Amino acid sequence: MLVDHLIYAVPELTAAVADLEQRLGVRAELGGRHIGLGTHNALLALGPRTYLEIIAPDPGQPEPAERPFGISDLDGSRMVGWALACDDIDRAVTEARSHGYDPGEVADGHRTGPTGTVLRWRATDGPEVADLIPFLICWGGADHPARTAPSGLSLTSVQIKHPDPGSIGPALTALGADVEITWAATPALVAHLAGPAGHVVLE
Repeated sequence: MLVDHLIYAVPELTAAVADLEQRLGVRAELGGRHIGLGTHNALLALGPRTYLEIIAPDPGQPEPAERPFGISDLDGSRMVGWALACDDIDRAVTEARSHGYDPGEVADGHRTGPTGTVLRWRATDGPEVADLIPFLICWGGADHPARTAPSGLSLTSVQIKHPDPGSIGPALTALGADVEITWAATPALVAHLAGPAGHVVLE
């Protein structure tokens, strides 16, 4: 299992970048805008092929019908999703389905960077279970965001909390997501990071 990226949703990007810099010891850089979805992001590398995406409503875009990951209804910052990397996404989808979980269809995605460069990828768009089940992503020949995002942090582990761990275990297994699932009254995706400020937990 290779975690491609983790998604941390925040109400306002500039304030969140400053807050995370204080907590983590590294300042995120702007990644770009998701045109049509009403969001923009900032990025932090968590390794050579893993990164943290900090995503927020983009006040510079028209209000969309719906923002992804429930971002329009945020009442605070929290982990809202994660992605697993794969070199052949169509094969990965077929394999997951053969193990009893359908990650959804593969759709094209893109965002526009600060310099106007468009970054493209392919990812599954299946239903998520309380933001806990990862989607699959393939960057093809695109330059992976972790290569240019600010470095200094590492992802030590991903943990899932759920009131019924057995209900989500099969989907995670089908995707090859080898993570710890523990009982908790409220579902949560938890990321353990290490960096200049020591051990930091985001959830």
